[in-house]
Amino acid sequence: MTMGTKSKSLFLSSLMLLSVMLAGCVAFESTVNPRAVLQAYPLYIQEGETITLDARDSEAVEGVITDFKWNFGDGKTAETVIGFTSHTYAKFGIYTVTLTVENSGGGEDQVSVNIVVNGAPVLDLSIPENVKAGESALLDASASYDPEGKELLYSWDLDWSEDSNNDGDNRNDADAITPTVLLPTNKSGIKRGSLTISDGDGASQYTSFEVNISTRTFEVEWRTEQISLSWDGYLEQGASWEETINPGLEGRILSFEAVLELDQELGPQDNFTLQVEIFDDGYRKSAKTDGGNITANETAKAEMDRFGINPVGEDGTYTADFADDVLQQLLAKPGYRNGQGNWTWTIFAQQADPDPLFEGFPDPDPGNDWTLEVVIEIQVPVLTEIAV
Repeated sequence: MTMGTKSKSLFLSSLMLLSVMLAGCVAFESTVNPRAVLQAYPLYIQEGETITLDARDSEAVEGVITDFKWNFGDGKTAETVIGFTSHTYAKFGIYTVTLTVENSGGGEDQVSVNIVVNGAPVLDLSIPENVKAGESALLDASASYDPEGKELLYSWDLDWSEDSNNDGDNRNDADAITPTVLLPTNKSGIKRGSLTISDGDGASQYTSFEVNISTRTFEVEWRTEQISLSWDGYLEQGASWEETINPGLEGRILSFEAVLELDQELGPQDNFTLQVEIFDDGYRKSAKTDGGNITANETAKAEMDRFGINPVGEDGTYTADFADDVLQQLLAKPGYRNGQGNWTWTIFAQQADPDPLFEGFPDPDPGNDWTLEVVIEIQVPVLTEIAV
């Protein structure tokens, strides 16, 4: 053996001995991953609601769990040392929650779950700014929509002052279910109500509303008119005639004049009585006929009149819900309503049977023809609605 060969053998022997020594000192280790378990509830929520995430059943497998890392799928994350947390979703959509569990040996495991967030409908309600009593207000919610395209359901409570379903709650009535509603108004003031829209999947929006109903404004001009009435007839002695009128329906009574005239007689004139009675006023007046001058071709007459029954009307501006309210205000005003109601005119024939001119001759006048003329002066208020 040469010197070089001997040195080479010695090097190889040393290398083998070193390898044996190192093999007895070094241990080869492998990483053990944990087992991630995730429960989420509820899996279907509405915008703004919160879910609960529970990973407490996760196992470290080896060592202990050191970290729970949460990715909520909406750009937000969190880390906890216990396997329990919650999260709120502000916007609709489908989100994937991913949990990463780490143990003390450096191992990790992931698990995911999907959360469905239902979008709330968008409520858009239009209400007219100016509504006058007697008009219909258009309440329009047709611009409302569901962000996911679902068909909306509408429920209107149109008047909080009424309980239309008689359940003791004035604010839960379903008076209409259409996107638009024509709300009738019968008096001025503020009418309050509410609208609820829903998507049929648990999401809804609610709003209350007020409709301001204003009065109307009228200009009033008083016009003087005359009501002319005429009757005629024939009455035997002891008989009577009667007629009832209501002239105050058209305006404010100012005065009246009445003339009862009998036909011309050849002999002594008959005796008649004219009477008028206004029941609401407790007013009664009568007049007897006076014999006329036969030679002057005058007939018997009974005349009566009454002036200044009510003050003269003044033009002006009035506010009310309706024109009829103004008329009621003007015609039924205390101190200005004299002459309102029924007027009853009566004619009595006390004496209509004079003796014959010559004894033994037939009675020339077993009765008498008469004519009654009545003129009533009234003031009629003429209303013109004006915009303000």
